[in-house]
Order: sequence, then C-alpha cells, then structure tokens
Amino acid sequence: MILVTGATGTIGTEVVRMLAERGERVRAMTRNPDGVSLPAEIVRGDFDDRDSLDGAVAGADAVFLLDAPGPWIKRHDLAMLDAVQSHGVGKVVKLSAIGTGENTELRAGGWHLPGERALRAGEAVWTVLRPSGFATNTLHWAAMIRAGRPVANLTGDGAQGVVDPRDVAEVAVAALTTPDHAGRTYTLTGPESLSTPDQVEILRKVLGRPIEVVDVPLDVAKKQMIAAGQDPDFAEGAMRGQRFIAEGGNARLTADVATVLGRTARSYATWAGDHRAAFG
Repeated sequence: MILVTGATGTIGTEVVRMLAERGERVRAMTRNPDGVSLPAEIVRGDFDDRDSLDGAVAGADAVFLLDAPGPWIKRHDLAMLDAVQSHGVGKVVKLSAIGTGENTELRAGGWHLPGERALRAGEAVWTVLRPSGFATNTLHWAAMIRAGRPVANLTGDGAQGVVDPRDVAEVAVAALTTPDHAGRTYTLTGPESLSTPDQVEILRKVLGRPIEVVDVPLDVAKKQMIAAGQDPDFAEGAMRGQRFIAEGGNARLTADVATVLGRTARSYATWAGDHRAAFG
C-alpha cells in the first residue's frame, strides 16, 4: 500500500494515477474527501490532526510526502514522519524544493530542510526530490492571455530549468516502486533554462497569437499578493524566490530526470502544446 499525501494537487493526482495504472494499491490522503474522485482508496488526513495521520498511515508500506508550500511545511513534515516512525512504514519519498539547504535567502528551502533532515535520520528508506519551477506555474497567465492582457514578469531575464510536473510524478513513482533510488537526492529540471520572456515566446508560437510581457516590480507584486489575501510571510518568501531567479540563482540544469527515467526531460514547448486549451 502506497499512501500519497497532497493527493488532489498537481503532482499528487499524477502520482496516484500513475501508480494505479501500474496496478499498485494506492491510498490518497486529502483534508476533504467529499467529492474527490481518484483511482485510489480515499482517506481523510490533516497534517495538524495526528489521529487522522495515524489512520492514513496505518498499513501503508510507503509514503509520498507532499505538502502545499508555506511556513507550515516543517510542522507538517515532522508530524507525518513521526506517524511514519510509529507505524513502521518502510519507505518515504519526499517532495522538497530546488536549492534546499543551499541558500538561506530562499524561504522554500528553509521550509523543507527540517523535514529532509528528519527523513534522513529516520529508519525508513528515503528519497528526496528537489524540483525546479513547474511548467504549470504559467497557468496563472491563462486569464491574462485569454483577456488579451500582458503577462506579468517578476523575474526579468532570469532563467530556470522549468520542469514538467509529469516528469516529477514519474520520478516519484519510480522511487516509490523500485529499490534503485534509496538514499538519493535528485534535483529535477527540464532540459533548458528559460526566462519568463522565453516561455511567453514559446506560448506565442504554440497558440499562434500575440502575447505581450510587462515587468512588475517585486514590491508592487508583494502588495498585490497581500491585498489578495495571502499571508505576508508567504508573500515575502515568494518575492525572495522571484528575486533569486531574476538574479540568475536558479539557472541550473541537471540530468537527474534522465538518470531515473532513461529519457530526456520533457520541454516546456511540449508541455505548452499539451495544455494549449487552458490558454484559450
């Protein structure tokens, strides 16, 4: 039995689907199971409710540990890993973030580091996945593009190895179902470094329509996030990440996807072509 946390999110749903297609027994954890339709046993689980974690973990042989980004990740990771230890789960694959433990300016890396350390110190066999920025992050441009408005650019010409979430999920499945990736930390990127203008140019070609780009200062973007209801600490962390990218800090490429999957990582152009309908 493989327990997938964050099972209704971008990566989680793909991991559940791929595991089910392989014939694995899958348990999908979500805070609100009502109306959830996945090819798995659906269980309620809340990282802040230890009894629910015990119920979700009981009988599981492996756990895919995934949580929404935010300062709560440390608390949630440690709670789940304590439940994993109590129930003798044999394997944990954790979805972390690129740069974790490497740069103290990045809030996301700080959020994930305590969980990574606890995982390595525990008794379960472990694998850590540190993906770069997801191709799906550009879906928040869809409303702008459909309305003919310019895409907001917070990172200037800073480039990063944008990764297709399907590749991240496929690597997670390999780590969960084979013994070949025990004790490994993989930094998962796409095959090329792309800036926001680069991605917009690819979308122009895929969609066959003009798309403009407008630079937005980070202080303005932060105020907009807070005004929209985001936690100020989360907004500050997000802006630090954007600044890091803008300054070239995330311009790295690895071959880890190819190492695990035996093929080149999917390009952003491939992802965009497969999701053109979302942009109108």
